[in-house]
Amino acid sequence: MHEAHLTIDPAFRVAPVRRRTFGTFVEHLGRCVYTGIYEPGHPTADADGFRRDVLDLTRELGVSTVRYPGGNFVSGYRWEDGIGPVAERPRRLDLAWHSTETNEVGVDEFVRWCRKAGVEPMMALNLGTRGIAEALDLLEYCNHPSGTTLSDLRIANGAKEPHGIRMWCLGNEMDGTWQTGHKTAREYGRLAAETARAMRTMDGELELVACGSSSSSMPTFGAWEATVLEETYDVVDYVSCHAYYEEKDGDLASFLACSTDMEYFISSVVATADSVGARLKSRKKINLSFDEWNVWYLSRFQAAEPPRDWPVAPPLLEDHYHLADAVAFGGLLITLLRNSDRVTSASLAQLVNVIAPIMTSPGGSAWKQTTFHPFAQASRHAAGDVLRVETTSPSHDTKEYGEVPLLHAVATHSGDETVIFAVNRSTDEPLSLEIDARSLGGVRIVEATTLSGPDVYARNTAEAPDTVAPRPNPDIQHDPLRVLLPPVSWNVIRLG
Repeated sequence: MHEAHLTIDPAFRVAPVRRRTFGTFVEHLGRCVYTGIYEPGHPTADADGFRRDVLDLTRELGVSTVRYPGGNFVSGYRWEDGIGPVAERPRRLDLAWHSTETNEVGVDEFVRWCRKAGVEPMMALNLGTRGIAEALDLLEYCNHPSGTTLSDLRIANGAKEPHGIRMWCLGNEMDGTWQTGHKTAREYGRLAAETARAMRTMDGELELVACGSSSSSMPTFGAWEATVLEETYDVVDYVSCHAYYEEKDGDLASFLACSTDMEYFISSVVATADSVGARLKSRKKINLSFDEWNVWYLSRFQAAEPPRDWPVAPPLLEDHYHLADAVAFGGLLITLLRNSDRVTSASLAQLVNVIAPIMTSPGGSAWKQTTFHPFAQASRHAAGDVLRVETTSPSHDTKEYGEVPLLHAVATHSGDETVIFAVNRSTDEPLSLEIDARSLGGVRIVEATTLSGPDVYARNTAEAPDTVAPRPNPDIQHDPLRVLLPPVSWNVIRLG
């Protein structure tokens, strides 16, 4: 058995817990929208065609924001297609996912769904095939109260009150050659800056996100961010980060340590942004919007043939997650929390069916994937301030990331409760964790749960939706505070 030690002190404050850390993403991709959040005729569908079972799970997941409508989809999207009478909306070819878009769901329906789910909408703009004028039109349609052609059109379409969307993404992954309208960093930076300036002329309180590199493995990573921020630094609030991870060639140890790469990604983008700010002699700090992150078996998608005959809402990217995926996922979530001083918004990609924590059967049930649980627990229990934890932990060697500590952890503190989120990266040994909480006074372990099991590749299904779920951890003691973390496990320890 390995042993580790963790010290907590409320003075070790990183930043407030950011509610936007618990954002997700709904893209017109596969079955995320159609038979995902929206399925008229489903037994649980409400009057607007939204699945109530998915709405209930979205609330249970603890989602704060939802980014929409893409993703790669947005770079060919005409937002006007998705407004007005549904029967009159055009059907379009979606080049991003080789599908047919019916436009049954558009901006008005999406905002209506957000209101029902109790989440904040986050809108992405098409800067691939479109530009400044179309962005301004959408902003006016969404946010201007009334008295103009576009705001009155929104009212005529049934949305009397403005949508009030505050956060806007200036395009998506514009460094990717796969992106419709792909641009160089300088081309994109100029377009993003001019779009941002025009939007701020209409509304100076918007929060705007410039596209960073679509991956830290991109050849232009770092140089892209520097060039884009040179153009946009004074008119944007965020630069985006996107990262996906998968287990490769059975290398479980490296997979469980993938959060070390996310940590590198974050520190590199922060350093680049601050360097640009210093050269521009600006005291402003650019924050990070990690608006796409997840476990995604991208290699399987890349090896597959694209859909034929341009189908409507084909099943795409429907990864079925196992226990080890959920533990690696939890490690990524810990990393986002640990960096809450600069990562102030994040979006799990995606919400339903497409590499998602929620799965649905058309006409049938909805259930929780294994990754649902770390997200829901962190969203429910993380409150107050994020604390830096001081740890001593044994390490092990990984093929991809070198030597990494077995313990990966963070804590949050609010009032009388402190919560530790911890992952044991060991593939075969439990980790005995001793907690030094003297600075908190006489605290006890109120609750300890673990997501673990004998089969690290166990999955949840519609027929057995609770195969992998958090269970009470019986291996605790109070003097000293000690918890036994099973191998390959996500753990939540509440002190009070």
